[in-house]
Amino acid sequence: MTEHVLRAAAGSVTGERYPANFDVVHLDEEPLLAVLADGMGDGEGSRVAGRTAVEVFVDRIRAAGEAVAPPLLREAVAEAQARVGAAGRRIGDLTGCTLTALVASGAGLWLTQIGDSRCYRLRDGLLEQLTTDHTMAWLGAVNGWYPFDSPEAHAARYQLTRYIGHPAHPEPDVLNLAPRPGDVLLLCTDGVTDQVPYRRVREILAGPASPARKVARLLADTEEAGGRDNATAVVVHVVPA
Repeated sequence: MTEHVLRAAAGSVTGERYPANFDVVHLDEEPLLAVLADGMGDGEGSRVAGRTAVEVFVDRIRAAGEAVAPPLLREAVAEAQARVGAAGRRIGDLTGCTLTALVASGAGLWLTQIGDSRCYRLRDGLLEQLTTDHTMAWLGAVNGWYPFDSPEAHAARYQLTRYIGHPAHPEPDVLNLAPRPGDVLLLCTDGVTDQVPYRRVREILAGPASPARKVARLLADTEEAGGRDNATAVVVHVVPA
């Protein structure tokens, strides 16, 4: 017997820096299939990479039905790598994006991650980042190469070690989550986390509002902070059945 159901909402804003939104988001609520991508740069390659990666991933997962498992998730990312790489060769310019996804299955939720978009979980008052940023900044912070707020750390945030469109076709991280009633999950691009402080994200997610209202509040906060980037968020509530 199912002990919980998932309620979700998604949203995205362009902000003030770019003339267009190079983030891409997809959400199916039942069964849950939440995917977002953040294009690298503001050119044609960025637009094509995000759109292609999300379309390929969604098509592969939908075709599998309930047979969602790590090999399928990795195969979907591998196909996205190949398609985005081919697009990059046609375009002749930087063509890449992040990809972060949550997929429901009989084994719980599967989290797939490549790049520096993120997934957070709020449980029992603790907001945890469940994903690792695939950047030199993350490696530097973990290994103490430079102070967190240093110019070196700031520059390293833009040096991705893994992404869709990378010439080496790196694999994603795949993590299984066992959701509990009361959990709140957030998928977001760095346009959210770079502009909305951790404590404010926790405050919004911990509130009584619906997923749609929480998404709207997070995105409004990014615009109030200056709208320095495209910003995209998906909020998922795990509620008793």
